[in-house]
Amino acid sequence: MHSTAVKIADAHELPLWRRPVVLLGLMAFVMPLAFSTWLALLNNFVIEVAHFDGSKIGWLHSIREIPGFLAIGVIYVLWFVREQMLAVVSLLALGIAVAVTAWFPSFLGLMVTTMIGSIGFHYYETVKMSLELQWISKERAPQVLGWMVAFGSAASLIAYGSIVLVWKVLGWDYNTIYMIGGGVAVVLTAFCWFAYPTFEAPHKQHNKMILRKRYWLYYSLQAAAGARRQIFMVFAAFMMVERFGFEVHEVTALFLINYVANMIFAPLMGRFVSRVGERNALAFEYVGLILVFCAYGGIYMFGWGVLVAAALYVIDHLFFALAFAQKTYFQKIAHPSDIAPTAAVAFTINHIGAVLLPAMLGYLWLLSPAAVFIFAASVAVLSLILSLMIPRHPRMGYETVFARTVLPAEAAE
Repeated sequence: MHSTAVKIADAHELPLWRRPVVLLGLMAFVMPLAFSTWLALLNNFVIEVAHFDGSKIGWLHSIREIPGFLAIGVIYVLWFVREQMLAVVSLLALGIAVAVTAWFPSFLGLMVTTMIGSIGFHYYETVKMSLELQWISKERAPQVLGWMVAFGSAASLIAYGSIVLVWKVLGWDYNTIYMIGGGVAVVLTAFCWFAYPTFEAPHKQHNKMILRKRYWLYYSLQAAAGARRQIFMVFAAFMMVERFGFEVHEVTALFLINYVANMIFAPLMGRFVSRVGERNALAFEYVGLILVFCAYGGIYMFGWGVLVAAALYVIDHLFFALAFAQKTYFQKIAHPSDIAPTAAVAFTINHIGAVLLPAMLGYLWLLSPAAVFIFAASVAVLSLILSLMIPRHPRMGYETVFARTVLPAEAAE
């Protein structure tokens, strides 16, 4: 990373490939490349090699989410390093952790490698959100963030497509795939380090924890989203392996379908959010998720088959792609100097349920998998209620439908 700093306002003078939005896109590509390699093999690896049951996989994901819960620590790390540098270092930690995952095929070993990778993942995600909202204008944010989702889907598509090929055709083992997937991420991260200057955002960020009453709805949406998404992340793919006996290449093929769909629809979703607004986009997402989670429960209650389960998994993924509407909602209501500290606080709030629920629901899973998904549907109902409190045109001072419109200067207090 060059020591010379370039202001965001002057970045248009750089060659296209060295501009901030391209760096964001490259990092948005690297992270899912590493994470998707880890995730695509995880359920089969822990069942076949580490001999996990539902309880252990729940504990693994609870441990994985602890760094997300502690993401508020990013505020204090930023006393010493810039956000851009922290993003790159975090990606490097994730890539290394993925590369060595298969070296430690035990409960304790997986806990350690998962924790290291999770620190990289969650600190990157926290800083990435802050950089996106600082470097991208409010007018372009929905479309650009939609493209970022598409870039991430392309990376996951490459990872999953390669795994299907090398696992089924070439017969590679877990260790080889993990090392190559993590290694490629490390190389691309090094390019992000050396090829780009340090970009300076127009507004200096607060370097202390920020909790504002006027952001309460955003905090609540984040809490519900973290709980809901974690249930999907932990138990939906686990169901495909445990109930339907999916092998690595079959799980990965399902992921491939997801990311092809996301590559196609995410940019369209960006335009959709711009057109209908965050409230309507999020309400649409949550209604869809309520139906999907209830249908997941129906797989166990009514014995629906593998095709229904696979279709639900793909639909589920598409609805989750609309989650970036929460970011653009926050961008509209936030004081520019609040973005970095509030991103860290919100990420911590997002992970309260993510830390507590997987382990707890892992035990419930042993009794009734359907109950786990019905619980997820109830969380989606709560999210829907919250989304209807977003104004049609949110802004500083008008953060919820209950807020009294005030001047921006007052809202910044």
